[in-house]
Amino acid sequence: MLQVIVYGLVFLASVVVCSTVKNVMARQWALLTGSYALYLTWTRWFAIVLVGSTLANYAFGNWLRKRPIWPRLSLGIAFNIGVLGAFKYLPELAASSSLPRWMLPLGLSFWTFQAISYLFDQYRGEELDPCLVEFALYMAFFPVTIAGPVCRMPDMLPQFRAARGGTQERERGFSRIAMGVLMMQLGKMLGQGILAGDGINSGFDRLQQWGGLDVWCLAVGFGLQLFSDFAGYSHIAIGAAQMMGITVPENFDRPFAADTPSIFWTRWHMSLSFWIRDYVFLPLAMMSRSVFWRNVVLVLSMALFGLWHKASLLFVLWGCYHGVLLVVHRQVQQLEKKFDWTPQEPLWTAISWSVTMALVSLGWVFFRATSLAQAQQMLLAVVSLKTYSQQYLSGSLYLLVLGLALGYAIVVWVAGLLRGYENRAEAPAGGVLALLVRRRWYWLPALYVLILAAVLMVTLTQSATTAQFMYRAF
Repeated sequence: MLQVIVYGLVFLASVVVCSTVKNVMARQWALLTGSYALYLTWTRWFAIVLVGSTLANYAFGNWLRKRPIWPRLSLGIAFNIGVLGAFKYLPELAASSSLPRWMLPLGLSFWTFQAISYLFDQYRGEELDPCLVEFALYMAFFPVTIAGPVCRMPDMLPQFRAARGGTQERERGFSRIAMGVLMMQLGKMLGQGILAGDGINSGFDRLQQWGGLDVWCLAVGFGLQLFSDFAGYSHIAIGAAQMMGITVPENFDRPFAADTPSIFWTRWHMSLSFWIRDYVFLPLAMMSRSVFWRNVVLVLSMALFGLWHKASLLFVLWGCYHGVLLVVHRQVQQLEKKFDWTPQEPLWTAISWSVTMALVSLGWVFFRATSLAQAQQMLLAVVSLKTYSQQYLSGSLYLLVLGLALGYAIVVWVAGLLRGYENRAEAPAGGVLALLVRRRWYWLPALYVLILAAVLMVTLTQSATTAQFMYRAF
């Protein structure tokens, strides 16, 4: 509760400061003070780690700017990986009760990757000259510190020096926050279920056996749960920053509408996906022009993506699995070029989308399973036809997952109509649809309130067994 109160106070004060204070340095100090005040409400020594990392990386950055050579960059990267490994991976690998999970400072993975990208950018000769206050703000900016999106200094520095939020930015930011709150509650409802103990969490943590349809329900449902929670948090973070006049990277863009694995990874956790692409895949891929080498690097990059989440074999397998999917997709593209074959639309798009979503959903089993044995058992149930006659999940969870999947599809469709209307060239000419689009600000808020109230009636009447901010653990 203390964190919520402090966050609200810091957020409101920051919006006022960014919209009224003209002095740039005063705004930067106010944002930095508020960010550290909020971070201190968790555990004080977490802030010590953040401050230490900030000072060290600022020194490494200045050192690199004077002479951008590989040994200096390597030392900076090694320092950051060492800090990340000491707090995040050693306790997992040691599996020691003397190294509890709470030792992981909040947001460590996110602001460490921001620090590494800053060092890379200095090495590449970017014109970056942040003062210590600006760099500290880059590392600790409270809307994104805990769970991203992962920001980059070339995008943030000019905004720290010039940003002042206007009325339009505040209105759009508030809309993003409202959407994020609803999405996170939907994610919580998926985890808990409509009926107590009949949610996604129970399906993974309590069931001992699964039918084939059960696994598909849990796989699709967990993907929706993770998306609702993390994309919802991202909406809140992006909206909060936007209300201060600062634009941070988008993290999601209709990922479940993707019809290939490659497109999926340009729409899911985009800030981290693009970070892996720019600072891991491309530098390694340029070491050789061999197609085989590029494929190997692609799998290794995705394995690192998985390892970033947790030092666990399941997460590494999840990353490798998606790396293989990306490689296979590239091979299909090469065959299409080789035989000069153009797939027939829209049938091929429908097939490609179905296969992509099925494979992505199965991948969530590795991400969420509690053990390798459980993941193996669940995947075996998928490929065993006889298990499809068995059902261990409640019917309410099937209906909930189906309902939210259909709801997502409707939202994507409606959003496309609204974008078309704003584009004018694609706006509906007349009729009921045109009227609904033109008057959307009359009915959308009322619909939002009704949906949020219905969801809260479900989530607040059950015990709080589903954690919010799922990605805070990473």
